[in-house]
Amino acid sequence: MMFFLPQVNADSWDDFANVDRMWDGQKSITNKEFEQVMEKLEEKEKQKEEKQVKKKRKKLFGGGTTLHKELNPDDKLNEFESIKPKEEGIVLNVPVSLVLGKDVLEKGYYKVLPEHDEETKKIYVSFYQSQFFKGKVEVVETEEDYGKETIDFAEIIPYNTSFVKLIFGSLDFNAYAYIPYLE
Repeated sequence: MMFFLPQVNADSWDDFANVDRMWDGQKSITNKEFEQVMEKLEEKEKQKEEKQVKKKRKKLFGGGTTLHKELNPDDKLNEFESIKPKEEGIVLNVPVSLVLGKDVLEKGYYKVLPEHDEETKKIYVSFYQSQFFKGKVEVVETEEDYGKETIDFAEIIPYNTSFVKLIFGSLDFNAYAYIPYLE
């Protein structure tokens, strides 16, 4: 049986004797110098990003300009204030007959719209079916969003044996009201 041992050069191990003095020739860098280098690196990164944005704009809009100044590739894209018109309202399923003052609101689907009374400073939610006004209820404004993930919402929640709770949310305000109902 034969064993082969690798050859080891003793001279190469002697180079590690100076490990303690390895950092002697290094130059210390100040915080200001470090920040300048980082700014240069970030500047190059920003230039790359700007170049990519220009390439994407060129692909989308082409290289030239248009007759409409707001669509030129150098201009910023304008944001739309509101995609959904304010008069659209929120569709609400009313599972019980609600008592709104002297009127009774039948079960069904209603479009609900918020209203501010400028004179009395009260807030109301109006109920419509098609274009016909069916009634309105005064609501109490609150900061509570009821855990909803959307801005515009309306829901009827059972409260007790005599009342349901209407919760309403819009871009303008969030509100609630306790409404008596009939079974």
